[in-house]
Amino acid sequence: MNAERPEETVGNEVDDGQAVAADGEEPGIEAAVPDETPDPETALAEALARADENWERYLRAAAELDNVRKRTARDVENAHRFALERFSRELLAVRDTLEMGLAAADNASVESLIEGKHATLKLLAATMQQFGVEEVDPAGEPFDPELHEAISVQPSDDVEPGSVVTVVQKGYTLNGRLLRPAMVIVAAE
Repeated sequence: MNAERPEETVGNEVDDGQAVAADGEEPGIEAAVPDETPDPETALAEALARADENWERYLRAAAELDNVRKRTARDVENAHRFALERFSRELLAVRDTLEMGLAAADNASVESLIEGKHATLKLLAATMQQFGVEEVDPAGEPFDPELHEAISVQPSDDVEPGSVVTVVQKGYTLNGRLLRPAMVIVAAE
């Protein structure tokens, strides 16, 4: 390479007045040269040892990555299989209450059966609410096609046109996402 060094001064002198040797090094400072040149066989053996060590590291890293993938896939599969476990466990209390009500129905009065039915419904509503299931009961509200399904239209003096007159079947949302739209009858315009 014939690149010129812009810092070169005429006469090989440095700005502070010290002399510089022709090869660019200061006098009295010797270049750091290794005492002996390594044996090519030794250098090759060391390089092969480092290559083997790196190969082993690669194999361990690849195996660890494969294990993480398998563990993640297993965790996702278990999450899908058992996602409803807690919800199902809570529903068992509702089922138990219904079964006790049926067992007691032979000797119970109509009032106690109705009271038991209300208690069971309240327990079911609390369980559903605990898991983010909310009721959509739009009676008297404006019709919203995102949450309601109109099954018919009828004239009404009780509510404004375009509002829900009757809720035939309540709707439900799960954490803000529609599970089932409310089936409604809408006031004619």
